[in-house]
Amino acid sequence: MEVIQFFIDLLRDPRGFIAQWIIELGPVWVYTPLFLIIFVETGLVVTPFLPGDSLLFCAGIFAADGGGLNIFVLIILMTIAAILGNTSNYWIGRKVGQAIVASGRVKALTPERIEKTQAMLDKYGSIAVFLTRFFPIIRTFAPFLAGMGEMHFGRFTLFNVLGGVTWVCVFTLLGYFFGGVPFVQDHFELVIIGIVVISFIPTIAGLIKAKMSSNKKKAEQPTSSTNEE
Repeated sequence: MEVIQFFIDLLRDPRGFIAQWIIELGPVWVYTPLFLIIFVETGLVVTPFLPGDSLLFCAGIFAADGGGLNIFVLIILMTIAAILGNTSNYWIGRKVGQAIVASGRVKALTPERIEKTQAMLDKYGSIAVFLTRFFPIIRTFAPFLAGMGEMHFGRFTLFNVLGGVTWVCVFTLLGYFFGGVPFVQDHFELVIIGIVVISFIPTIAGLIKAKMSSNKKKAEQPTSSTNEE
């Protein structure tokens, strides 16, 4: 329960956690928890709920104006964490993915989420590995399902690297350049909520669309059978 509470508190106040880590661990070692969280978010299929976007944004703030972090070190380390996370999840999916899905123990792997993620992989191919970096939850499932589908590792790695670099740069630099704006400082909680909500809009819309498409197919099946008779 303590672990669950930790993640809930992290979702609520990523800036407070980073500030606490800087004080307790020092500017050098604070990169360690940041690295682990970014890695785990996409490295393990059971942790799609971690706040990667908002954490990177807040870390970018602390890299500006003497906040304790170095923007170049931050981008490099977080990019490595993001790339290694996807790579780990790819091989988990490739080696034991079928067994994990069949077991039903990973509750986050709902049929709707699998269908949505698989639809993106089918539609966009390898480039979906890049695109899903910006889709919370789905970005955790994409490398896992890519591994299950035995996507060519070379193509996967290319778009994994491109996606990791772009995702980390976008959110850390947003925090770096705009985190000190008075409006952001005065309404920081609302900004974080806004980042989370905006990030989830494509995912939610996709899940709704996939659900409606599934229901439509089910509704059409009896009609097709009747016509054949």
